[in-house]
Amino acid sequence: MKLLVTGAAGFIGMHCAQRLLERGDEVLGIDNLSPYYSVELKKARLKRLEHDRFRFLQMDLTDAESLTKTFEREKPGAVLHLAAQPGVRYSLENPASYVQSNLVGFANLLEGCRRSPPRHLVFASSSSVYGNNPKLPWSESDSVDLPISLYAATKKSNELMAHVYSHLHGISATGLRYFTAYGPWGRPDMSPVLFARAIMEGRPIEVFNHGDMQRDFTYIDDIVEGTLRVVGQPAPYAIYNIGNHRPVQLLDYIAALERVLGKKAKIEMKPMQPGDVKATCADTQALARAVGFAPSTPLEQGLAKFAAWFKSYYGYA
Repeated sequence: MKLLVTGAAGFIGMHCAQRLLERGDEVLGIDNLSPYYSVELKKARLKRLEHDRFRFLQMDLTDAESLTKTFEREKPGAVLHLAAQPGVRYSLENPASYVQSNLVGFANLLEGCRRSPPRHLVFASSSSVYGNNPKLPWSESDSVDLPISLYAATKKSNELMAHVYSHLHGISATGLRYFTAYGPWGRPDMSPVLFARAIMEGRPIEVFNHGDMQRDFTYIDDIVEGTLRVVGQPAPYAIYNIGNHRPVQLLDYIAALERVLGKKAKIEMKPMQPGDVKATCADTQALARAVGFAPSTPLEQGLAKFAAWFKSYYGYA
């Protein structure tokens, strides 16, 4: 099958495209190579996708004309939409970027799907849509009407927009609420790389809410497995959590990082950040029922693989 993968130079996008190529699919990757974080890292990821069944287009999804032409020319069998302006904290500083990438870009993508319908559109939502919901674990049936960051609001909007196109135009669309993805080739603005760099360089790690935080860290291979199983099961409209359903205390996570890196961390306690949530935890029963899989890689096992890549890529080996 031919798949269009947006955000193909991104963390989840590259790993999904790689697995698709390994199983014999044809992949057309799109990415705007945004300088939000290292373009060098994005290009290094794309290098791993060099294959006779992979083509890459540098394109911004806000360019409606180019995107429409691409859909009409390529007629992809499935669309895996992983391109977005990421980051909860950055959405406080640069809201316009989120409106363009996550709302205008997604609207253009939906129009492309309407004109040249794929068998299935699978798109990245986010665990951030749950806001400050105190009930854990978070289930797809919980209310997501009170986001606490603009990033979360754009992801909730994507779910609503996809539902409209499913209802009006019969597009099979599934949204995936990803929970704290980590692993090799991860984003440099996420805690594994930020913390690992600080530990290796002897700089203090900023620990928010004085360490009283939990995250449902989900290893990248589990994210990919869940995502690709969903791609193969079109539904009129569905939303699934993809998380490890085992939240880890922030200080336990730092201790695990110390063990895999072989070095102690210096810790600087800080208050809670605006837009942040205290704890995340995925209820993955709906995903397991739909595709017979739920993430389960233990944190220490995933961090060991991350640490090996981190030391090699950033020259700490």
